[in-house]
Amino acid sequence: MIENTKCECGHQNPVGTVLCEACGKPLFELDESSEVLEMRYDGAARRSQRANPNVIDRIWNFFSSVKVAIYLIILTLIGASLGTIFQQESNFVQVDASKYYKDNYGTIGDIYYKLGLSHTYESWWFITLLVMIGASLIICSLDRVLPLYKALSKQKIRKHKQFLTRQKLVYQGPIAEDPLVWVQQSSILLKKKGYRVHIDGDALLAEKQRFSRWGPYVIHIGLIIFLLAVLFRGLPGLHLDKHYWFPEGEITRIPDTSFYLKNEKFTVEYYSEDEMSADFRGTGKVVPKLFETKAVLYQCTADCDDPSKTPVLKEVKRHAIQVNKPLSYKGLSAYQFDFDLTPKLRSVQPVLVNKQTGEQFGKFKLDMTNPQREFKLGPYTLELVNKYMDFSLNDQGQPISKSASPNAPAFLFTIKGPDLPTEGSQYIYFPKQIDKERFQQDAINEKLGGLQNKLELDVLAMEDVDFISSSSFLNIRVDRAMPFVWLGLGIVMLGLILGFYWQHRRIWLRVDDQVLTLGGHTTKNWFGMRREVSAFLQVMGVEVDEKSLDNGGNRP
Repeated sequence: MIENTKCECGHQNPVGTVLCEACGKPLFELDESSEVLEMRYDGAARRSQRANPNVIDRIWNFFSSVKVAIYLIILTLIGASLGTIFQQESNFVQVDASKYYKDNYGTIGDIYYKLGLSHTYESWWFITLLVMIGASLIICSLDRVLPLYKALSKQKIRKHKQFLTRQKLVYQGPIAEDPLVWVQQSSILLKKKGYRVHIDGDALLAEKQRFSRWGPYVIHIGLIIFLLAVLFRGLPGLHLDKHYWFPEGEITRIPDTSFYLKNEKFTVEYYSEDEMSADFRGTGKVVPKLFETKAVLYQCTADCDDPSKTPVLKEVKRHAIQVNKPLSYKGLSAYQFDFDLTPKLRSVQPVLVNKQTGEQFGKFKLDMTNPQREFKLGPYTLELVNKYMDFSLNDQGQPISKSASPNAPAFLFTIKGPDLPTEGSQYIYFPKQIDKERFQQDAINEKLGGLQNKLELDVLAMEDVDFISSSSFLNIRVDRAMPFVWLGLGIVMLGLILGFYWQHRRIWLRVDDQVLTLGGHTTKNWFGMRREVSAFLQVMGVEVDEKSLDNGGNRP
């Protein structure tokens, strides 16, 4: 069935139009012919109302539905709440999440982890919900704001009488003066009240504060910017909030950035017994009073990603980092979080030895954090296959590193040389004697190829070991998307102000055979609008009771 949307005034309206774009006459009259008109979009046709929709139209209709938007928001809130049941993985510092949830929360925690709820806010389904909400905001806005803008920018001054009598504020009554003179005088008075007035003979349109109609759509723009900023925080280089160890005396690269940070010196002061509060006095506890990292921040200017070359660094800032006194530079902040005074290996200088003959094939320096990939020792070549800073075995018996701190370092080499297979033989090396025994280095190497019967790596003297005396634990934060988050929230606030503190008010009137017909509309504050119209009519010599302006649906 094809809808006839041509008005009696001769104007052909698009399908879905409720009020004629030219004269405002309702196009589809029902029995309730005196019902107050719905003026939300001025009766303009929207794309979501298109007849015989195709696939794209159906998608458009789905996302343009306010009901769908509400469902999406509810689902997102439920999903977000699931992420608050237990800590998220992003809050952990060097913890094996697969064991953490089971050990700390039992079976429920293990199920929580296996369902992927431990990284809810980075999960595909949560991001998909955010994207769908963003799409709904965009399509909802376009589906409504474009027709509304068209309707408001092309308003006709002379409206159909039925349009006027079916407004929420209506007055009909005789006037004694000449209609043209009366309308001209009305325009002067309405302009003084802040209205923009347009006249067409004995018809008038007065309007003010139209900009308030765009408040909801300004809010949508702000929310879209906010959602995009939240989504873009997941892109490399835009957001970083992690904790890293910075050994004293070393320059350490900050991952995913072009910056390096050197911990020149770490110091810690403790409260004396007299300085402690009564809760700690006499307990034997050691309470830190101040811990400080004298840091130097460098920026890489060349050879940053070439492992075969030493990066060229430029010093950009020095700062003594204390609690609540971070180092800040161009969006990067380094906060003092914790410290560790336990000595840790910085480097060792092992020697490749033939166990059977005692022959030594040379010493090489093995750095814990940035070791060389290949070493040439006499007739043998050692190729570093993998390193484990905190060696452990998972449930499947495979080697893993529990953390990035050199608590139990281990290095897996491929050794090539005389009397060895062409492809070489693998050999695992634990620098610490306690780790050799705990993890049974000889037994592991026997399974790897039997090299322990002929060759081994060993440290011959303590002078060959370099220890890190202390490490500073810093929280590194980079959030280049945050300014856009605040921008989006600022735009949302602007939209709220536009919508809350101003109202779009319109007054239409026409005079037919000395009979004045007036209709008024406002987006809110109907009592204020009614009072303003009543005062206007009384100044123009029309005595009217303010309450009689309310259209109860009983007018012809």
